[in-house]
Amino acid sequence: MVSENLGVNAHLIFKCENFQKVGAFKFRGATNSIKSLLAEYEGTGKKPVVITHSSGNHAQALALAAREQGVICHVIMPNNAPSVKKAAVQGYGGIVTECEPTLQAREDTTAQVTQQLIAQDTNTVVEFISPYNDVRVIAGQGTLALEVLEQAEELDKPLDVLITPVGGGGMLSGCAVAAKGSKPTIRVIGAEPEGADDAYRSFYSKQFVPSVNPKTIADGLLTSLGSNTFPLILEHVDAIHTASEEEIIRATKLVYERMKIVIEPSSAVPLAVALYSTGTYLPAASY
Repeated sequence: MVSENLGVNAHLIFKCENFQKVGAFKFRGATNSIKSLLAEYEGTGKKPVVITHSSGNHAQALALAAREQGVICHVIMPNNAPSVKKAAVQGYGGIVTECEPTLQAREDTTAQVTQQLIAQDTNTVVEFISPYNDVRVIAGQGTLALEVLEQAEELDKPLDVLITPVGGGGMLSGCAVAAKGSKPTIRVIGAEPEGADDAYRSFYSKQFVPSVNPKTIADGLLTSLGSNTFPLILEHVDAIHTASEEEIIRATKLVYERMKIVIEPSSAVPLAVALYSTGTYLPAASY
C-alpha cells in the first residue's frame, strides 16, 4: 500500500503482514523451517516432530505450518499465557504443554518433552525451532523483503530504504540479507523502541547487549538479539534507529486513522522511525 502526505516528503510503502496467515510475518519463517526439515529427512525413515517454547505469534505460526505439512508440533507455553493464545495454538493443531512462566522452566520442559517423544519412538527426530535464532526461520522471514522489493517496482516506486522492526532480529537479519542480495544499493534500517534499545546499543558498540527489563508498549520487541541474528545484522544492516513511546503511539494511531488498519504498536515502530527519526535518509516529519 502506498501512503502519501503523512508529514514526510517521501513515498511510504507498507508491507501489511497483519494480513498474513495467523496475522503475522512469523508464518513465513515457520513454513520455511518445516519444509526444510522435511527435505532434510526425506527418504531416511525418520519422522520429524517440531517443538518450540513461545506464547506469541511464533507458536501459532509453527502449529499451522506444521499442520499444513503433516508434521506434529509441540508448543511449551507458560501457564499464565492468555487462554485465547493457548486456544489459538491448539486450534491450529499444536499440542500445548504448560510450564511455569520462567525461561528456565520453558527450557527444562522443552527438554523433558523432547526426551519423552524420542523414548516413545526411536524413529522420531525432534527439532527445536527458535522464533528468530534459526537460520531456516531467518531465511523464511527474508522472503518478506523480496516481495516488497518486487511490489515496489510494480508500483513504479523502487525502494531506496527498507525499515523493519527489531526484537530478536529474525525479520531484520533475514530482510537485510535478502534485500542486499537482491539490491546492493538499498539501505536497511532497524527500528526499535527507546525503552527496549538493546539492539541499538549492541549494533553501535559491536558487542552483544542483552535486553534487561525493557519497558515499552511495543511488547513484540522485547527479546534480545540471537547468536545467529546479531552477526548478520552487523554485516548487512546500515543503521538502527529508536522511537519514543509517544512517537510509537502517534504512529499507531496514524495507521488506524489514515489506513483504517488495526495493527499492534510493535509494527508501528518503523513508521515512527520514518516519521520522526533523523538520519534515515528521509526528511524529518512535522506531523
